[in-house]
Amino acid sequence: MKKNNNGTVYGYIRVSTVSQRDDRQWIALADFGIPKKCIFVDKQSGKDFDRPAYTKMMKRLGHGDTLVVKSLDRLGRYYDEMTRQLDIITKEKEAAIVVIDLPLLDTRNKYGDDLTAKLISNLVIQVFSYVAETERNMNHQRTMEGLAAARARGVTLGRKPMAKPAGFSAIHSQWKAGKVSARKAAEALGVSTPTFLKWANAPADA
Repeated sequence: MKKNNNGTVYGYIRVSTVSQRDDRQWIALADFGIPKKCIFVDKQSGKDFDRPAYTKMMKRLGHGDTLVVKSLDRLGRYYDEMTRQLDIITKEKEAAIVVIDLPLLDTRNKYGDDLTAKLISNLVIQVFSYVAETERNMNHQRTMEGLAAARARGVTLGRKPMAKPAGFSAIHSQWKAGKVSARKAAEALGVSTPTFLKWANAPADA
């Protein structure tokens, strides 16, 4: 494991969904020099801080160790979450925190005497935690405003409806006549039973 002057350096990666890519976080931590075996990854929402990999890592993190993340919001979605985790890391665990995208948020750095260093570190943590949550809220607001504007322009949002196969009319007629079940009709068309029933029960001009 990679060591700093006093302990082990760990990396943490989080993405909100299993399908979301985490390449940039991996690259950033690898460039920092952290081996793969010291990097912990969660692929799920940060809701209620239910993160198995994070929990496992925090059990290992201790005095003199360092935790590295690419961005501050990897520690939580909200200001209170981020500041709480930063307090646990720096005060309860007595470890250092490094946020790659925020060079000022590196509690390994010393700014004169220890008291001054702690005061500056706490101030930086408070400010950047607030900024991270504010940015997240602004991004959400911009997304909502963009969706509202698109709806106002008549743009259809969401997945494009699946087109009915060429043989739908014939199969539909057989189903209406009771000659085939909905399940068999769906199988013949290569779609799910709910999809077939949705098509079958839709108005004729739909």
